[in-house]
Amino acid sequence: MTSALSTLGVGIIGVSPVRGWAATAHIPALRALPDYEIRALSAHSAESARAAGEVFGVDAVFSDHEQLVTRPDIDVVAVTVKVPHHRQLVSAALAAGKAVYCEWPLGRDFGDARAMAALAAGQGVRTAVGLQARHAPAVEFVQELLRDGYVGEVLSTTMVGLSVPGGVVVQPNAYMLDKANGANVLTIAAGHSLDILNHVLGEFADLSAVSDLRRPLITIEETGEQITKTAADQIAVIGTLTSGATACIHIREAVAGGTGFLWEINGTGGTLRITADAAYPEIYPLTVAGAHGRDEPAELAVPAALTQKWPALSNLEGAPAYNVGRAYAAFAADIGNGTHTVPDFADAARRHEIIAAIERAAASGERVKA
Repeated sequence: MTSALSTLGVGIIGVSPVRGWAATAHIPALRALPDYEIRALSAHSAESARAAGEVFGVDAVFSDHEQLVTRPDIDVVAVTVKVPHHRQLVSAALAAGKAVYCEWPLGRDFGDARAMAALAAGQGVRTAVGLQARHAPAVEFVQELLRDGYVGEVLSTTMVGLSVPGGVVVQPNAYMLDKANGANVLTIAAGHSLDILNHVLGEFADLSAVSDLRRPLITIEETGEQITKTAADQIAVIGTLTSGATACIHIREAVAGGTGFLWEINGTGGTLRITADAAYPEIYPLTVAGAHGRDEPAELAVPAALTQKWPALSNLEGAPAYNVGRAYAAFAADIGNGTHTVPDFADAARRHEIIAAIERAAASGERVKA
């Protein structure tokens, strides 16, 4: 825990006074942690910036991000805008020598992510990416169980998830229907889900994939307008992990319903089953169940040592801000201790590389190296 003298000043780019991920997750998380102080906000217009400053009690507000990133009292810049704008804003913050926490996906594609990772490495600054599911207590618990040999040798793993059910989306999410924007079921629902699978069980050695668009017309809830969707709504991947384990993943959206999130890890001696209400393990609370031999899995309580690792966040448990807060707490500890426990831009580039491999495999119909 850093002292009050070394509190990290944060500037958040992309704050709306009425909605959005900054207001839902970043601001409650940062307010709960003694290591951080929110010192500046920026928004797309001066009017929106002023309104956000009033709502969140922050005096320094800007419509020009350059004014925020160059402030001497800002140590960490949080980028929470839509994905197509990440590279420009992240690059400005890195050029100013600031540590950066950027939301996931880091970029629109692997090229974007690789460029930002290279820029960060060249600047020698700390970075974090919003793959906060890694910091969920349940995921850390699964890692402990596997280290302790709960399932024996991992032979295979299966993951099934549902992103957005049905054929209707709200207006603010309409941009996710356009594949070119880089924010869709492959990069977000599948991206977060794949990240915990690879973080816990290891990377893919090679994979095959199917990517299909089965429901191309989606209705905008507020207007009733039908929009043509270009991003796939069915993502299926089967591959081999570097450990030799077989991995099978199917993430889908625009279906009427079905299993929200189910992740099984099967070994020589037992099974672990991780479940949630949707394929957003970074947001939704996860339940862990386990069994040895052929018994039916029974729920396993996540140890208090894991849930209470950061006591300042206790009041956020179950909320979208909880895992974001745990990532921020770990990031402050990393900065203070010189450790690397939070996924950084290099980790994000690796995950983008896997997504690119899935796209290549789906387009070619061939098994590809990952």
